[in-house]
Amino acid sequence: MGWKTLDDMDLQGKTVLTRVDINVPMEDGKVTDDTRIRRLVPTISDLLSKGAKPVLLAHFGRPKGKVVPEMSLQPLVPALEAAFGAPVMFVADCRGPAAKGAVDALAPGQILLLENTRFYPGEEQNDADLAKEMAALGDIYCNDAFSAAHRAHASTEALARLLLACAGRLMEAELKALEGSLATPERPVTAVVGGAKVSTKLDLLGNLVAKVDTLVIGGGMANTFLAAQGIDVGKSLCEHDMTGTAKDIMARAEAAGCTILLPSDVVVAREFKAGADNETVPADACPADAMILDAGPASVAAISTVFAESKTLIWNGPLGAFEIAPFDIATNTAAQKAAELTKAGQLISVAGGGDTVAALNQAGAAEAFSYISTAGGAFLEWMEGKVLPGVAALQT
Repeated sequence: MGWKTLDDMDLQGKTVLTRVDINVPMEDGKVTDDTRIRRLVPTISDLLSKGAKPVLLAHFGRPKGKVVPEMSLQPLVPALEAAFGAPVMFVADCRGPAAKGAVDALAPGQILLLENTRFYPGEEQNDADLAKEMAALGDIYCNDAFSAAHRAHASTEALARLLLACAGRLMEAELKALEGSLATPERPVTAVVGGAKVSTKLDLLGNLVAKVDTLVIGGGMANTFLAAQGIDVGKSLCEHDMTGTAKDIMARAEAAGCTILLPSDVVVAREFKAGADNETVPADACPADAMILDAGPASVAAISTVFAESKTLIWNGPLGAFEIAPFDIATNTAAQKAAELTKAGQLISVAGGGDTVAALNQAGAAEAFSYISTAGGAFLEWMEGKVLPGVAALQT
């Protein structure tokens, strides 16, 4: 890897400016889901055990360069202390004399949380002067916020170029998982791409057909590919204006030696609601008054066979309308198969994206996957083959 980790740093007595993502859901001033906070524990524990002073930089919400009291990071202190098992101090700035005073006053074993970086317009403008003021607070920069790495902001990009910089444990794990699944994967490699629209995943599909052996397409976007083959998809969600693009992607896949796997049978219904009357029909036999809401059992069997023949799996997006039963069956069954193969040591499985994580959790399969990314936009941009500013800034 072309970046340093905490193992490459002399941390004893050093103030480590640590970029974290604690943009967590809150209700009535309390954190309702602390997943992102808990995933930071290995980095914070390492810093404390090696005698460093962790100083946390983070954003919250979209204050657009203004001080918005409701978006202060101070209410997160109790959740941070509970997760880290250490006292967390707070200062209402991320630069200047107050922040410097708080850093200087930090005792061994304590953590300092700086105020929302986005309270300054310079944060989202990647302003060099703001980055310099932040850099004056510490000795080392550690980025543990892969989920914000696709943003060229002062605390993710400019700051990394001003101090000795490294990746935190969460960033390190994320980069290793993604490098292993796309850059240097064990083959054969299969990618599952689902979701509603082809138009939102053009770059992703274009990059994957050149890198994977099999591309499984599901969800609403599969309907667009079926329509591109001249198949009538009835009243299904379908981007008919994207069929030309779908044909182009299929041609590129064929040229690259990538097999595209589309549903061979589908579950259709006349209404989109839980428990709606439904039937399974061949993919080319959707009734004119019905809509395709899931892949059928033959399609799932074909997907499971591909999984069993693969060494690496990348998953983004559900195979059907997984939010409502019974149209969650394809996603659940395929996810459980991937989990079973991963547990048996036969498959390396990496998944990411909001709907994906929800779908795999619902299927009870998430914990068995090799790696689940909570970084929505950054995960997608990496899969699209784009350079992430926050990662590029760490490279040596």
